[in-house]
Amino acid sequence: MVKILDGRELAGFIKEKQARQVREMRSKKKFPKLMIIRDSDNPVIVKYVNLKKHYGEDIGVEVVDQKIAGVEDENTLNAAKEIVLAANADQTVSGIIIQLPLKNKDLTDDLVNLISPKKDVDGLNQTVAKAERKFESATATAINWLLSGYDISLTDKKVALIGYGRLVGQPLKRIFDNSGVEAKVFRHDDSLEELKTFDVIISATGVPHLIKTELVKPGAVIVDAGTASEDGVLVGDVDEPVRERTDLAAITPKIGGVGPLTVSVLFDDVIQAMN
Repeated sequence: MVKILDGRELAGFIKEKQARQVREMRSKKKFPKLMIIRDSDNPVIVKYVNLKKHYGEDIGVEVVDQKIAGVEDENTLNAAKEIVLAANADQTVSGIIIQLPLKNKDLTDDLVNLISPKKDVDGLNQTVAKAERKFESATATAINWLLSGYDISLTDKKVALIGYGRLVGQPLKRIFDNSGVEAKVFRHDDSLEELKTFDVIISATGVPHLIKTELVKPGAVIVDAGTASEDGVLVGDVDEPVRERTDLAAITPKIGGVGPLTVSVLFDDVIQAMN
């Protein structure tokens, strides 16, 4: 029987614990607050911002949805920088995230690298030294928690990591390296024929239907952390025929896999940032 790696189940337990933590903090006049800065109304972005707002309401953390003008040139970048710097200086804000992607992806580093390490709850500031890094990417951490929570051991397993972006691939590779897990990185445009020899496949490219069933061997573990909008519908990296197979060891569901746990990790970091 295929094990379903349901992030919602794990997130439920974490959420209860966080609500208790926040109640205790608020009784001591500590009020955690997350500021989300975005420059787009892309349906994927809006979905995840709303998830975070609802989650924050449920556990008592204020979430500020700071919509800004599209970051597309030097002038709009400078305006966005002022907002980040103001949030850094605002003692009522405990965590800051830039909801990616920006309209101009080439300006991402200019903005996220301004976030104070103490408030960088998504761990995206690339200028922070390893010793000073307080938080790691929420999505990458969520994948690690998901595998651990369902007792998926990576010891002596061939692990493939498809996608090497700043949100998932790069930080997850750091997490794996630090824990002694070897993972081979593939880019989405690499030949993926070799995947059929891997025990664990983690894909985070945002390329719909990238992982075809012929690339997946029996008994494999599949984690789909990719998200894209296709004709207004949110889709992942894993092609539908893969989900219909009964010979897999485990797979994330189409909805409710990594996403819910990512939000839990993010708010865990927001709470920690107050301490």
